[in-house]
Amino acid sequence: MTRLWIFMAMGLAGVGCAASTDDEGAASVVQALEPGVNGDACLLSPYNCKLRVEGGNRVLTNEGSDSWGVTPGQAIRDGHGNVLGTSTNTTMKFNYGQVRTFVGEPHAFAMSTSNGSAGWVPMASILGRTSFEQKVGHVSAKSEGLARMGCYEVKNASDPNLEPKKVVYDSTSSNEAAGDYLPKLRANGRRSVNLAFNCPGSGLGAPAVDHYPAGTKFQRVDVPTDSGAPSIDVPLWVQDASGRYRQQDGTMKFIYGYVISATGTKRVGWMAYDGLQVSSGCL
Repeated sequence: MTRLWIFMAMGLAGVGCAASTDDEGAASVVQALEPGVNGDACLLSPYNCKLRVEGGNRVLTNEGSDSWGVTPGQAIRDGHGNVLGTSTNTTMKFNYGQVRTFVGEPHAFAMSTSNGSAGWVPMASILGRTSFEQKVGHVSAKSEGLARMGCYEVKNASDPNLEPKKVVYDSTSSNEAAGDYLPKLRANGRRSVNLAFNCPGSGLGAPAVDHYPAGTKFQRVDVPTDSGAPSIDVPLWVQDASGRYRQQDGTMKFIYGYVISATGTKRVGWMAYDGLQVSSGCL
């Protein structure tokens, strides 16, 4: 299969590859994307892959927009099927390949909702539902054959000093923050966190594929990586003297595993170690 190529900022942990220099003097590396278990474009681990090789992480309309009109007043649900709140959105963006059934209805996974979080909304609320159904596809991460490690649960807390650091070198986005992968306080007054399909900082997009409240059990598994560790360390960046996120300040560890939701559905992906605490009773 033809290899794809990706350019990344200096500091990606565990990558041994050639470096070049940009006009600001910062080193960059070039790393091949390889086919893996979770997709055809993977980096650092055969389980750290893009949702799809072409087309990006979002479901696009016929006009090429990533925003779909939606009918407000719908329940927003987390990955257990619990109601997070009532949607006031009139448009939403949806991640590719993510469809689940709650209360007997198909739901799609919205990136951002009026709860200040991702969440599941009824597909019946999407304007142009027929077109959406034809485009959304299906992608799920895998964990078959991987040995179980420790049992964790989502913390009911988040480190305010860690939250503003960026997971992407020289980021200019209002997103791409470490806090995006931690249990943030939402509009409903409760903390919740994303389950990601891949790790941030490696140019794969780190799309969320599910969303869970504090207290949710996360069963870690022994995932193979290029570094040999069962985890991936993502460099964190703070502002330098020029006000740009180019000064490294620590790393954020991501571990791989799964949640067995209250509906009995197994959802597999990556979570930030800093958003978890040791627990017991994982299924």
